[in-house]
Amino acid sequence: MIMANLTANATTCLKRGPGTLGSININTIGATGNTLKIYDGQDNTGTLMGTIDTTIAAAPTRIYNAVFQKGLTVVIATGTAADVTVAFA
Repeated sequence: MIMANLTANATTCLKRGPGTLGSININTIGATGNTLKIYDGQDNTGTLMGTIDTTIAAAPTRIYNAVFQKGLTVVIATGTAADVTVAFA
């Protein structure tokens, strides 16, 4: 697994082409409505795989083991960004 630590509101393409999203861990929660959206694609026009409200402290680790086809892009947006770690292959 490859690990990526993200700490700012941004759109980030983590991988191009097929792969597997292993897990997402919220290391430090966000604030003021911060969310993390997961896309199967090379940008935020791909298929939405899920949305996480990063302001909730419960269940900081989410296990997915989900296959993506076109790429893996995450978007952290709104308010104060969370500190998250994404594991993928």
